[in-house]
Formats: sequence, C-alpha cells, structure tokens
Amino acid sequence: MAAASGIVEKVEQDMRDMEQMIESSADLQSLIRNPLIDREQQKRAILAVAEKAGFQDLTRNFMGVLVRNRRFSILQGIIRAFYAELTRRRGGVEARIQTAYALTPAQTKALQEKLSKTMGSNVTLNVEVNKDLLGGMVITVGSLMIDDSVRRKLERLGRTMGAGSNENIELVKSA
Repeated sequence: MAAASGIVEKVEQDMRDMEQMIESSADLQSLIRNPLIDREQQKRAILAVAEKAGFQDLTRNFMGVLVRNRRFSILQGIIRAFYAELTRRRGGVEARIQTAYALTPAQTKALQEKLSKTMGSNVTLNVEVNKDLLGGMVITVGSLMIDDSVRRKLERLGRTMGAGSNENIELVKSA
C-alpha cells in the first residue's frame, strides 16, 4: 500500500506542476482550449510537455487518454476534483477562497489555521484572485458559503435603497 501512496503523491505533484504550467503559459492554454488543433498534434505537444516535466507514466497515460477523447480542455476541472478527492480521503476538507487581491503567505496560513480550527478538521485552501469582488473575500466549504466581499455588500445596499427603505419621508404637522 505504501508504494501506491507514493505514486499518488507523485501524480499529485505532476498535477500541481501541470496546473502551474497552464496558468503561466498562454501558448499552453491555447493548445488546450483550441478545438481547431488536430488531436494528434495536441497529443504530441502535451506528451512532450509531460515528458520534459518528468511526469509519471500514469500521469502521461492519463493525459493521452484525455487528448484522445477530446477532453483535455477540462483538465483544470479534473485537477480540482482530484485535489478535492485527495483531501477528502485524507480526512480533510477543501475550502475555495476568492479574494480581490492575492493573499500573503502569512495571511494564507492564518486563514487556513482559523478555518481548520472552526471546521474541526484539516482544511486545504484553494485560493483564487477575483478582482470583481473589489475587496473582502468569499469562502466556500462544501455547501457553506460566506460572502464578505465589497461587491456583495454594495449589491445589498443597492437593493435596500431600491426598495424605498431609505427614502426621505416628509413629516406632516397635525393641525
């Protein structure tokens, strides 16, 4: 069983490396998402990237299957599902954090510790920057969502003001 665990760790690292390569390369993003690229060209390119990166045979074979079945465009979703399943099997939970600005390592660590204490289990953070939030953050753990973003607060304020609850009311003196 230890050998299988070692492979899982190596495949996990392969997926993290691939995810990082996709995020940092516009050419790789285009290769993945462009449906006009010939399947065989895409397969050769992806397998060359995997080979150069030193990915495990299991990872390379999986990527080949995705390309062959025209599913490579959903690799990032598959990677997120893979992380979530690993976290679940390790007895933890995954939290999706959306912030308006990148968190510092210290902020990320403090947030992870606070969420782990609150949830009562190890929480793995998946942090994304979403400039549309304007400020604050949105935390999603399973079906629980905490939206403490400036955008959401402005939406609530707009609804409140639109509902007429903030209108000036003239006081009429009784005669």
